[in-house]
Amino acid sequence: MKCPFCGHNETRVVDSRDSEAQDAIRRRRECLDCAKRFTTYERREEMPLMVRKKDGATEPFDRGKLLRGLVVATAKRPVQPSMLEGLIDDIESELHNAMQYEIPAKQLGDMVLRRLLELDKVAYIRFASVYKEFNDLDSFTSELKKLG
Repeated sequence: MKCPFCGHNETRVVDSRDSEAQDAIRRRRECLDCAKRFTTYERREEMPLMVRKKDGATEPFDRGKLLRGLVVATAKRPVQPSMLEGLIDDIESELHNAMQYEIPAKQLGDMVLRRLLELDKVAYIRFASVYKEFNDLDSFTSELKKLG
């Protein structure tokens, strides 16, 4: 590790512990040349998630795009923004843990719907109406009937 103060290439680790968010290892280091201390964080390098669209094109997973869709679906519903963040975190974790770095848009939509159904049924219907592209009243009412 290169010292940020003097540029020397040799340092020693003084202390290691998990970061507060537990997503990295925090290390206190000391330069063997100038004796100044500094902190580094080691994180797991993750492959970016890619979404395969219906037309076969792929695009990077856009957390913000998904969050915007969920905000619209949950508008004026008793759903906190932190719940939506948690929903997206859960999906990302599931995909990374399964080592699935390219996901069909349909599978991603199904993952969202499954979680929305547990969170808020009205939001589920709102999201499903866009995601499943209901073209007529019959397809919409059949989805409502599934909710029972």
